[in-house]
Amino acid sequence: MDYIRWIRSKVGHDTIILNFSGVCITNDSGDILLQKRSSEENLWGLPGGAVEIGESIEEAAIREVKEETGLDIRVEYLLGVYSKYFTEYKNKDKAQTICYLFKGNIIGGELHIDNKETFDLKFFKKDDIPKLFTNQHEDMVKDFLENRQGVFR
Repeated sequence: MDYIRWIRSKVGHDTIILNFSGVCITNDSGDILLQKRSSEENLWGLPGGAVEIGESIEEAAIREVKEETGLDIRVEYLLGVYSKYFTEYKNKDKAQTICYLFKGNIIGGELHIDNKETFDLKFFKKDDIPKLFTNQHEDMVKDFLENRQGVFR
């Protein structure tokens, strides 16, 4: 079931709360994996996406990373919850987005670009992070790179 499409069929463009799970994944050099989203040209973000009905936030993180990157991960721990962020999408939908950010480790799979949700995938050094597509993702990456845990914004 596509939860967002379903709820939007009931409320239209009104502001709703959406729950997302995101994951910080690093390689052996400590570089962080970012995803260029095909819907946001030249803007990057952490892999992750919407929690579907019946999923835990951990299950959503694992599923979304697999769908968007081709990687299998194990969720290690919760880095923080980012809850006071508001987005208006190109189609005029409005949402307060809550993202549960995890640290994840690669346990299998191979990087895969599907050209639907993902335009590119790349590991970035901490001093070479590109512009991210939302302030929420900027805050999450900044907190991760500063080794902050237990963040609640």
